Amino acid sequence: MDEKRTNKIRTVRDLKVYRKAFDSAMEIFELTKKFPKEETYSLTDQIRRASRSVCSNLSEGWRKRRYKAVFLNKLTDSGQEAAETQTWLEFSFHCKYIDEETFQRLDDSYEHIFAMLNAMEKKADTFCRPSS
Repeated sequence: MDEKRTNKIRTVRDLKVYRKAFDSAMEIFELTKKFPKEETYSLTDQIRRASRSVCSNLSEGWRKRRYKAVFLNKLTDSGQEAAETQTWLEFSFHCKYIDEETFQRLDDSYEHIFAMLNAMEKKADTFCRPSS
């Protein structure tokens, strides 16, 4: 079978960056279950929302990719949410809610997400299709 056909991107879920962001958000969700109760409406809520927003912005951008400017804007929004997630991860580490290895692994994951988003921005024309 032709390799291009097996790697065809049909939905946002087929994007490697979406999968990586989704998996990272799910790991954060599991980790934050152990955060102190007093963090429920601050750190826990914020880090969960930011990590999930990376995926939701990618999804919105994917559906609107016929409009290149909107697609690019949503990729930027995804990157901003990834940066916010990194900040909350740093607070989590310094508050001793996560260990250094976990912090480093997730921080590296979000750096990889940034790189993939940047590559998508540079190749936006390959993702964007004008309306027929």
